[in-house]
Amino acid sequence: MTAYLKGLFGDFADFAGAPDPSPASISPLTPLAATAQGALPTASPAKPIVYTKWYRVWERASPSDFYSEAVILPFMIVIIFLHVWGRRTNKAKANAWIAAHAPSLQKEYALVGFSGQRAPTVEDVQASGLAKSLASDDAEIPEELLKEKSAQEYMTYATGRQNVAFTDAKLTLFKRYNPATLILEFLLSFIFDSFRPPVEKMEMTTYTFDGREKDLVPPKSQEQKDSIEAQAKSKSSAYDQFVWAVVHKEVMKALRDDRYDLSLTSTREHAKLPAWAAVMSESAEVTETLITQGLIKAIESAGDAFEYLIVTDQPLDKPQTLDDTKPRKRLSLSLHLPSGSSSTAYSSTLPIFNYFLRLPDQLASQAHFRPEVARKIRNVRDEEQRKITKASDEEQAEDRRKESEKKKKELRDNKMRGMSAEEQRKFLEKEREREGKRNEKKMSRKA
Repeated sequence: MTAYLKGLFGDFADFAGAPDPSPASISPLTPLAATAQGALPTASPAKPIVYTKWYRVWERASPSDFYSEAVILPFMIVIIFLHVWGRRTNKAKANAWIAAHAPSLQKEYALVGFSGQRAPTVEDVQASGLAKSLASDDAEIPEELLKEKSAQEYMTYATGRQNVAFTDAKLTLFKRYNPATLILEFLLSFIFDSFRPPVEKMEMTTYTFDGREKDLVPPKSQEQKDSIEAQAKSKSSAYDQFVWAVVHKEVMKALRDDRYDLSLTSTREHAKLPAWAAVMSESAEVTETLITQGLIKAIESAGDAFEYLIVTDQPLDKPQTLDDTKPRKRLSLSLHLPSGSSSTAYSSTLPIFNYFLRLPDQLASQAHFRPEVARKIRNVRDEEQRKITKASDEEQAEDRRKESEKKKKELRDNKMRGMSAEEQRKFLEKEREREGKRNEKKMSRKA
């Protein structure tokens, strides 16, 4: 047995006599290790953290820590400087305008500026009358001639004059406080015709009494109340309704596209006016009545600063209801502002400005035309009212038709719910036959 096992596995004594392997000795510094050690990057010594009192900033910071702030800070200073400069320049320009025009306004009106309360808007006066609007105690503000609505818009207000309910004036200036936006607006207007270039201008609107003193003026005594009622009965401030304008030819097309009231007029040149001006009127008689020597001289003096002078009783936007067509008589003047910031720069536009302030008196005394002219102007308004009425009737008829179809559909659906499948099939076949016969009748009528 022993011999058998020994034949299978061999002699175990051969393994028992083999010596144990000894580990190879490793040198403390071999050439490979030295090479690897030399390839490692040398680490810079860590910056020591300095602990100082909280106010000794210079001991724990250096100028290199503020490179980003040094780049941003100059831009912030420039932006703030331009903003402050732009607002101050606009305010100085607005103050120069009111300094040049305040004497004329104070000469013509009893109250100029915002004396202690908010000036009533057009909507306030139309809704509750000037008396209730002026009696309102909300929005108290200090007394001032000119009010800053925004950094580029200034407003003033005047009331207390014969034939005039009140007058609003708005100054629109460049956005000097935001040069990037201003430059972008100029670029867009240069590239695209749909963008208008920014301009500095004054827009003034006067709302006339037109015989409604009793509804608009708050009487302070019984004597004043009797005077107002007598004046309202005499209709001394009333004048005929019409649309008339003198415009600069550069803005003529834009005004006709933007304003509904001017779309009712026809454009004509006038021999007495400068070549760059045109008349937009509903009647030649209206033009001959309103074109005076004083107006011609004032327009010539204003020159290119003149934009338009409009007398109207129609809305700016196309009326959608009959209530929108009610006459609301008003006068509008638009003038470009000069580049200078002194009050003397407005000497060329003061004549047309003063003429505009006194224009309501001329209308009340002279704007009463022959019956034929008044009938022609009234027919245009009646035609517009008929169009609005027709459009309203068609819209109502369409609504009624849709409502009737909706009810018929509900009755048909309710009727089909109680039918069997066969009955529904027969019902639909009869519907198709009736529809076919109806279409045949329509075709035969057209033929």
